[in-house]
Amino acid sequence: MRVTVPVNLGERSYEVRIGEGLLSRAGDELTPFLRRKKVAILTEERVAALHLPALEAALDAAGIAHASLALTPGEGTKSWAGLEQACDFLLDQKIERRDLVIAFGGGVIGDLAGFASAILRRGVRFAQIPTSLLAQVDSSVGGKTGINTRHGKNLIGAFHQPTVVLADTALLGTLPARDLLAGYGEVVKYGLLGDAAFFERLERDGPALARGDAATRLYAVQRSVEMKAGIVERDETEQGERALLNLGHTFCHALEAATGYGERLLHGEGVAIGCALAFELSARLGLCSQESPSRVRAHLKAMGMKTDLSDIEGDLPGAEALLDLMGQDKKVVDGKLRFILARDIGGAFVADDVPREAVLSVLRDALTGR
Repeated sequence: MRVTVPVNLGERSYEVRIGEGLLSRAGDELTPFLRRKKVAILTEERVAALHLPALEAALDAAGIAHASLALTPGEGTKSWAGLEQACDFLLDQKIERRDLVIAFGGGVIGDLAGFASAILRRGVRFAQIPTSLLAQVDSSVGGKTGINTRHGKNLIGAFHQPTVVLADTALLGTLPARDLLAGYGEVVKYGLLGDAAFFERLERDGPALARGDAATRLYAVQRSVEMKAGIVERDETEQGERALLNLGHTFCHALEAATGYGERLLHGEGVAIGCALAFELSARLGLCSQESPSRVRAHLKAMGMKTDLSDIEGDLPGAEALLDLMGQDKKVVDGKLRFILARDIGGAFVADDVPREAVLSVLRDALTGR
């Protein structure tokens, strides 16, 4: 089965094609977008070992010339050094504005390749072929691209929409269990921010998704993309509603910075913990009942996911230090932290000035396990 979700952005509109077997058809899928039959592939070493031969075979079958660069896996590649390496490779391949760069990997590669495409020759087209659950449901859609710096995550970047997204759900079967569950953190986020019925369905079907049920995985990707596409269409450059997609991310980005953007905490794991903390903060501010954060944490725990700060290996900074890390987040406006809070499951909203002491209280209790 295959579904197509349109992202309607006028001249920048594109399709997100979702289903099993899309990788083997990549040559035929991409040919209509090519001015000349040549592409450059940016990927990472683990994905290259598993899937690059299949992509190359699909391109060969369609008569498309290709060259590839496999970068080191991990958030550390989303850096100035990684960007320089990617841009130099694309320039070495003489990629022109009307050519196509293929981002072939998870969120790190999608963000890096998209940003390199955005700035190369002041804008080169690119296609997303996301290989992780997180990338298929979130980072490959919407045009956010960028890199991390010592100041924080994704603070250097650009909005640059892809030409097409090919989300082959069969590739999810090769993900390590931890990576799949990290991506599930972003899936849950969509239900929590705006679709209570979707969250209820995940409570019922989440275990089947984790076990590998194809239909459940396809629906989870489809519904997540539908929700993101709708929000992006209404607010492409995050002037208002699109900020809802950052549910859990203010906490998450501080935790990622504190843990060095490494294997201690994957992005989707940070999102899951961040969502739990955002609902706890909402309850303490009297915005939602205590039942909501309890239900969020219960589902995450039932899925075997990280839900608490104590689930992160190693020491963490204190509450004040974590709050200071939040101060570099992109969601700071006029020096005030913006949080995505909730009145209920499926009822998220943007809060522009959350009391500092309330956030510190949540963090202090989370650090001490209370």
